[in-house]
Amino acid sequence: MTKILSAVAWPYANGPRHLGHVAGFGVPSDVFSRYMRMAGNDVLMVSGSDEHGTPILVLADQQGVTPQELVDRNHAIIARELADLGCSYDLYTRTTTANHYSVAQELFRQVHANGYMIEQTTRGAISPSTGRTLPDRYIEGTCPICGYAEARGDQCDNCGNQLEPTDLIDPRSKVNGETPEFIETQHFFLDLPALADALREWLDDREASGTWRPNVIKFSLNILDDIRPRAMTRDIDWGIPVPLEGWQDQHAKRLYVWFDAVVGYLSASVEWARRLGEPERWREWWNDEDARSYYFMGKDNITFHSQIWPAELLAYAGRGSRGGEPGSFGVLNLPTEVVSSEYLTMEGKQFSSSRGHVIGIREVLERYGPDPIRYFICAAGPENQDSNFTWAEFVQRNNSELVAGWGNLVNRTGAMIAKSFGEIPKPGPLEPVDEAVRAATLKAFDTVGELLSHQRIKSAVNEAMRAVGEVNKYVSDTEPFKLKGEDQQERLATVLHTLIQCVSDLNTVLAPFLPHAANRVHAFLGGEGEFMPMPVVEEVSGLDEGDKDRTYPIITGDYTTTPRWESRPVSIGAPIAKPTGVFVKLDEAVVDEELARLQQP
Repeated sequence: MTKILSAVAWPYANGPRHLGHVAGFGVPSDVFSRYMRMAGNDVLMVSGSDEHGTPILVLADQQGVTPQELVDRNHAIIARELADLGCSYDLYTRTTTANHYSVAQELFRQVHANGYMIEQTTRGAISPSTGRTLPDRYIEGTCPICGYAEARGDQCDNCGNQLEPTDLIDPRSKVNGETPEFIETQHFFLDLPALADALREWLDDREASGTWRPNVIKFSLNILDDIRPRAMTRDIDWGIPVPLEGWQDQHAKRLYVWFDAVVGYLSASVEWARRLGEPERWREWWNDEDARSYYFMGKDNITFHSQIWPAELLAYAGRGSRGGEPGSFGVLNLPTEVVSSEYLTMEGKQFSSSRGHVIGIREVLERYGPDPIRYFICAAGPENQDSNFTWAEFVQRNNSELVAGWGNLVNRTGAMIAKSFGEIPKPGPLEPVDEAVRAATLKAFDTVGELLSHQRIKSAVNEAMRAVGEVNKYVSDTEPFKLKGEDQQERLATVLHTLIQCVSDLNTVLAPFLPHAANRVHAFLGGEGEFMPMPVVEEVSGLDEGDKDRTYPIITGDYTTTPRWESRPVSIGAPIAKPTGVFVKLDEAVVDEELARLQQP
């Protein structure tokens, strides 16, 4: 049994999530984690709401609330959305906990003690009209390297190069369009050049493994060519204090939100272990060299997970050119793989909450449930290239693949057994056609499992649905609805038993993709309880002094009853009633209705 850390990108707590967000991190990480549990591995799936940074301050001002009130509200919304989508976190927490502050400050102190946090004078951007610091991502301009007109102050999304706001040509504030002023200020920088050799050695090893997606490893290696120190503190009064003498009392200096956000994978693991009552258990996933870790996100976050976070881990352990010693957390594992998806657009345009070109997760869950959207993301999501969500394809895939393919197979199998026997019949001798279809469904465990273990979710779900197609073809070939004579009862029993065994196996194979539907099919097969354990939202108190009087929601769950990735013999004699529909066919009018909503102001 292997320890698997499933480290899922932290959604920013500036509002509810939309479809583009969860296509990159939410559904792919859950499919992978559920499969890894079914394959017998010990999975720790963690994430939380990212709640610091200037954008939160700006939005709180606009809404007339405090930053804490804003993130409290949005964290609760996001947690419920992700739980209803079926994301099976062991812990989904948040960055405004005392536990997270403590872990982030421990990493910063040791990285500094090892000599990799260097103090420098730099030029920071402020808004001339408000005097407030502008974060890098709130400054846009023309990239000096490729000429892209909408480069950000920290990175150009067109060429992928790391930038500073002062590098931009004609910089402007995204808040109000004004030209920022640049003033001198003191900050701590992560000395990336002193860690460059260690980073390259690690990335070369990852490239040699051949497991990373080509676009991710290529991008990660390319950014090493322009490596330079990166600021890890900011002029802001909302965030984690700098834990050094002479700095911690400066209320306008805080840790960079991206320094503390990536530390969240570790702090969430620590919090999970503490809540379990086994405070050192997190080490099984972080200190054991045999443990594996997979980080799920969209491609705009590759830099932070294949450069900044590994550099922090290397610096904490003293593994750069300056040497040093590990802190109290010990030598922490570097990512086994950074699993980055590409961009998802909608109806040919980028998702944009400000322009109203967006579909919120809550909306799609309430109108259509989790199954159609999970299936669309798995079958047509931006796994290794940009993809486009259209309502026409959403409806088509739901109706022709989920309803007419998998749902129809389950329904007609159940209807024929209910009508002819009322229970799972005992089979007679198998004919070659029966053996062939059984072999096809059994083979799906190997083919789909192998693909899922390498995060090839799109190919995996296509293989699963191909197996569904073979079983539907078996129905057409054997025509059990024509086997009506008394002398044909044994053959009918054999075909229907073969069919329901195939349905049971395919339900297991499809369970990581469609856990909600898997539970409904499980009930139809006579099973009790949840086949695929579901996450729950719990209200908890903080763990530390100063935090214990505060309550907040987390996502957690007990996944110890997760079924194994294997065939299970169906129970002869188990009663089978005529099933209700597994999926709901969508009216074609849905397309026009949803397109009309996009046009509404």
